[in-house]
Amino acid sequence: MIDWEFVQVAVEAPLSHPLTYRLPKDLAAQASTGSRVRVPLGKRSSAMGVLLGQGAASEKFEIKDISAIVDEPFLGEKTLKWLKWLAQYYLHPPGQVYSLAFAPGAEFRKKKSNKRSPTFLREAEGKTSKAAPTPNADQKGAIDSIAKSVSEGKYETFLLYGITGSGKTEVYLRTIENVLALNKQALVLVPEISLTPQLIRRFVERFGENVAVIHSHLTPRERADQWWSAVKGEKKILIGARSALFCPLENLGLIIVDEEHEGSFKQEEQLKYNARDAAIMRAQFSSCPIVLGSATPSLESWHNVKLQKYKLLKLPNRVENRPLPVIEIVDMRLEKENRREKGFVDRPYWMSELLNNEIVQVLNNKEQGALFLNRRGFAQFVICQSCGFTESCPHCSVTLTAHNRGLRLDCHYCGFQKQIPRLCTSCTKDIYTSVGLGTESVAEDLKKLFPDSRIARADRDEINSRESLEALLDKINNHEVDLIVGTQMIAKGHDFPNLTLVGAILADVGLHFPDFRSSERTFQLLTQVAGRAGRHQKAGKVIIQTYIPEHPAIQFAMKHDFENFSQQELKFREELNYPPFGKLASIRVQGTDLAKVEKSADDAKLRILNLQKINSDYNNLEILGPCEAPMAKVRGKYRYHLLLKVISAKMMNAFLQHLTQNLDWLEPGVKLSVDVDPLHLL
Repeated sequence: MIDWEFVQVAVEAPLSHPLTYRLPKDLAAQASTGSRVRVPLGKRSSAMGVLLGQGAASEKFEIKDISAIVDEPFLGEKTLKWLKWLAQYYLHPPGQVYSLAFAPGAEFRKKKSNKRSPTFLREAEGKTSKAAPTPNADQKGAIDSIAKSVSEGKYETFLLYGITGSGKTEVYLRTIENVLALNKQALVLVPEISLTPQLIRRFVERFGENVAVIHSHLTPRERADQWWSAVKGEKKILIGARSALFCPLENLGLIIVDEEHEGSFKQEEQLKYNARDAAIMRAQFSSCPIVLGSATPSLESWHNVKLQKYKLLKLPNRVENRPLPVIEIVDMRLEKENRREKGFVDRPYWMSELLNNEIVQVLNNKEQGALFLNRRGFAQFVICQSCGFTESCPHCSVTLTAHNRGLRLDCHYCGFQKQIPRLCTSCTKDIYTSVGLGTESVAEDLKKLFPDSRIARADRDEINSRESLEALLDKINNHEVDLIVGTQMIAKGHDFPNLTLVGAILADVGLHFPDFRSSERTFQLLTQVAGRAGRHQKAGKVIIQTYIPEHPAIQFAMKHDFENFSQQELKFREELNYPPFGKLASIRVQGTDLAKVEKSADDAKLRILNLQKINSDYNNLEILGPCEAPMAKVRGKYRYHLLLKVISAKMMNAFLQHLTQNLDWLEPGVKLSVDVDPLHLL
């Protein structure tokens, strides 16, 4: 019950601050801080909002009445404080942030639920749980350290740095047992829920019906049921991708972020938050420990260990002391001459002699191999052999990628598709030829080279649902597949007992992006994909094919040497004041009229310079740009950006608050968006 006449409501609209409404007496008995309400807003008769607290009367504005209380209050004090921080730090309308913490599919709440778990959970629940393995000394040390914080109910951030196959998941499971013993809840975040079915299966086999899972492939009814079962405390463990972080659990005893380095924890649209960083703050507001797990920690997390902000827990060995795979590097610059000398003219240009021989050996031994290429499609692009014209997307500034054996062209940014014209669109004199390499063409080449082998692809074109992924994983585990060709989809968390060979076809593809994080991403990806080989009794081997074998990211990946790689990379970052030593914010100006976008970008620079003149505290802020974004046009909108660099996060936030307070200076039809702590600068 609330006895205030006026209250503050964060309305689900693009408003930078809450609004004041009158609370009718007949609704006061149902109302509480954290209640969801309906309110009139402008010409709209009904908008959703969240009641935040007491308001004050105003003589300047007409104060309207709250129309209705929608739900029983369930946004508690801890959740409200965290959501307020989230809105302020990422400069997003608070009402739109608060709305994320309400259950999806609310209409199903009033209907009787059948309370049945989604199909994939029922399948896992029905399986006999294996006896939990005995933790080794390193695992036990990590479990005990986390359990101490869990029992004391205090905030602490642990970085669980364990090489691939070292048993991080068992540490998670054992620690959660301690959480359940205290009748508290655990939240487990994974990068992409559809790519980690094996991890979910292990949780369900260990904890049965105590596990709730939220992901995009559930039906609205299933999603609502899973959400409410966690909110009500009926299920003590919630597993999900980044959106699960918004489930308002008030009795949290532990948060786990698996593969904390993964870029998919960063949301690029709407609220541009990093789920890992937001989870750390949620743990702080909830007074509970958080575990960040990775075989290749982000440099931000590793730096925080060095500053003693995070506590390091190391798992330096694989379970049962199984050896790491042997990694060999092939210099593809030397392969051309080698091919001519030995007469391997029929072998595709991307296949080295060493990789070819190792595949033959794997097939003879009845084992499995995986070829990794972080580029899907049949070819990178098509080009006219007469005039050099390439087919580009009409909505984005990218060339179209060839698919379907070179018969169809796709844009991987907006989804545009077209059939490849019979003759060149520009000169009409010649046909197109495919240039570049993709997973589809690699699979085609393998079928010709090894016609008796069973080949499967794992990329977004072939695997577009949880069911299709589950079917592929079952085939691999049942040895109905000999060779797997895939993108980074096969690099994340999978455990294939008979997989002994991994080949990274073009290992240096990611090093050519204009981004200071390119080396870090390449090292992480190579280490992760290499970690799929030899995880069980059979020894593993990894072949890294590259045109720049001397690059530090590749050399350190070959040696499984994260610590020396991070030391070198952090030195480079410090010299340029890049994260984790400095804070970044990307300001993007975009619209359909190029001239208006350019003018608004120039005006943004002038406003930034004026703010620096007015307030000397901002003099240490460095401005880069404005300039055309590397991806200059996406989905029909032209894009310019500016990059801000500063030491202090507090200063950055204050500056951006001033910059975005009033956007009337933008040209009509142009929008400005701010990305705090951007992961990608394209």
